[in-house]
Amino acid sequence: MTIGVLKEPAHETRVSLLAEAVASLTKKGITIIVEEEAGEKAFCSNADFEKAGAQVRSRNEVVASSDIVLAIHQPELSDIQNLKSKILIGVYQPLFHADLMKQWAITGITVFSLDMLPRTTRAQAMDVLSSQANIAGYKAVLTAANSYGRYFPMFMTAAGSIAPAKVLILGAGVAGLQAIATARRLGAVVEVFDTRPAVKEEVMSLGAKFVEVEGAADASKAGGYAVEQSEDFLNRQKAKIAESIAKADIVITTAQIPGKKAPLLITEDMLKAMRNGSVIIDLAAATGGNTPFTKNNETINYNGVRIVGNSSLQSTMPSDASKVYGKNVLNFLQLIVTKDGQLNLNWDDDLVKGSCISHNGEITQERLK
Repeated sequence: MTIGVLKEPAHETRVSLLAEAVASLTKKGITIIVEEEAGEKAFCSNADFEKAGAQVRSRNEVVASSDIVLAIHQPELSDIQNLKSKILIGVYQPLFHADLMKQWAITGITVFSLDMLPRTTRAQAMDVLSSQANIAGYKAVLTAANSYGRYFPMFMTAAGSIAPAKVLILGAGVAGLQAIATARRLGAVVEVFDTRPAVKEEVMSLGAKFVEVEGAADASKAGGYAVEQSEDFLNRQKAKIAESIAKADIVITTAQIPGKKAPLLITEDMLKAMRNGSVIIDLAAATGGNTPFTKNNETINYNGVRIVGNSSLQSTMPSDASKVYGKNVLNFLQLIVTKDGQLNLNWDDDLVKGSCISHNGEITQERLK
């Protein structure tokens, strides 16, 4: 069994496995081949990989020699034909790239997209969305603090008192909860909105106020994801958010719906009501954003409000992000690789079946079908 690790595109700083993760696989007799400089941006050199037992080779050699290829992002077009009959593991947002997934299936690639893992207790150890969102939520607050031209905590000084920053967080998933904790550590006053009443207790336990809107659609069967809401609820939600956003200095938005455009939570009228110098960090920028003016990987100034669109804040902490991502991958590999290093695709396992996008030339993922 040979596992290959590809270097990610230029904009990405992470790598699928660090040297410490490689060492745990080589102990099982698995051969690991890493593309040259794949881990440089994550502070893991070619020498570090070799010391852990990996071989460092060119990209073509990695693709050609591997049974399983690890690549967080979509491989280059030139790699695809060479991946025929191989297994590809990464995070490919298949619901947004259905046509591409069909092309990969026709090519004969067995694709596992870890963002499609069922959100169950058993899957937590390999949940890449949660491990990366945790980092994104943390960095969202630090990015906001760096962009905001005032203090976060309250200060009592001889020159007078400075009021604490008011932070509004839209979405109390993993990123939102980490953002709450980080903003509270920095001394901000935090309000949180989420369509799921079940998260109220978690929000309050972190010292934030939960903004409640009654009548939300039941999300208990959505596997931990948000669901689409009724028109009536959306109108009441907007009114409640408008009330809170007018008082907020910092807004962090995290709301996304799998396979759909991010919901528009902040309208132009809401932006006009915000204080000059306020900051919005939009973590849903890659799927359209939660404001009408969000642009991914750009900062927009609208009416004195700075809108930072960034869905890849986890990549600003490449070492730790790669470490936890690699641990997720190792845990997933245990499902498809035996203890003696042999491939075993157990289609009776709901995690293996649920995350598999294509196999034997066909799309296998039910939602994608």
